[in-house]
Amino acid sequence: MLISIVIPCYHSAQTIEKVVDLTLEEFDRLPGYECEFVLVNDFSKDATFEKIRTLSEKYDFVKGVDLSRNFGQHNAIMAGLRYASGDYIIGMDDDLQTHPSQIHKLLSKIEEGYDLVFGVFRQTKFKWLKRLTSKMASFLMWHMISRPKGIEASNYWICRKFVRDELIKYNSYNLYLQVLFYQTSHHIANVELEHFNREEGTSNYNFRKLVGLFLTCLNYTVIPLRISTVLGSLFACGGFVGAIITFVRKLLDSSIAVGWSSLMCAMFFFFGIVLLMLGIIGEYIGKIILNISGTPQYVVRETLNIKKDE
Repeated sequence: MLISIVIPCYHSAQTIEKVVDLTLEEFDRLPGYECEFVLVNDFSKDATFEKIRTLSEKYDFVKGVDLSRNFGQHNAIMAGLRYASGDYIIGMDDDLQTHPSQIHKLLSKIEEGYDLVFGVFRQTKFKWLKRLTSKMASFLMWHMISRPKGIEASNYWICRKFVRDELIKYNSYNLYLQVLFYQTSHHIANVELEHFNREEGTSNYNFRKLVGLFLTCLNYTVIPLRISTVLGSLFACGGFVGAIITFVRKLLDSSIAVGWSSLMCAMFFFFGIVLLMLGIIGEYIGKIILNISGTPQYVVRETLNIKKDE
């Protein structure tokens, strides 16, 4: 059985060869399985694509994809999925935190009949900032996106070929892969894996990217719009009730002075809420325009060990 390993690569010149070698060693211990690699260079500034080229010359089962600019991790994975031809597809990172030694656990779990399996890490090696942003991202996913109860998503996963076939039909430029998985199938499981230390460099995930994640989630949910509707209704009702109370008090006691400070505070608060909701609506409209204009998910500059019909 052929397993495709899809790896988005960004500044991984020091690690990607080791990832491939360790993965091959793992498959040597897995009878009945063989693997291919789809390594996607997401416009790295270092020698990452040169390393991928060397690996593709050494192994004919290593496919290389070079993107023309930086499109982001999920878009790079989508580019790799289009060139994956395995019966199962595994997604993993290039920094050895999602370690090849854990592949057998993913394979064992999906062989139980699931369509998709996410690896979960009970104890992570992330720094405190990455742990914080990861928790915030999980919170957003849990409350904004419909998903099977009790299932956790991660960047280390395995899926069946038909799931991949459905994913690559999605052509919007702004995508979040885990959400697309949830839309494809709910026959999903988790398996606990060991998390390893990062081999080189530091994580690129920060608060700015967390905000980007939130904005990406707008593609798949209308909950923020519903929140704005509820808040608008509550504030309108509150303002109406407050106006009645003020009017009655003024009738009962004409000496009550109108408060300028409280009025300004209320105006700043409510206008802030209005502008926030207008910004969210603007994000929806902007995404619609970008999708209608045909903004590409990615642009492939060069491929290695990939035939034209692929």
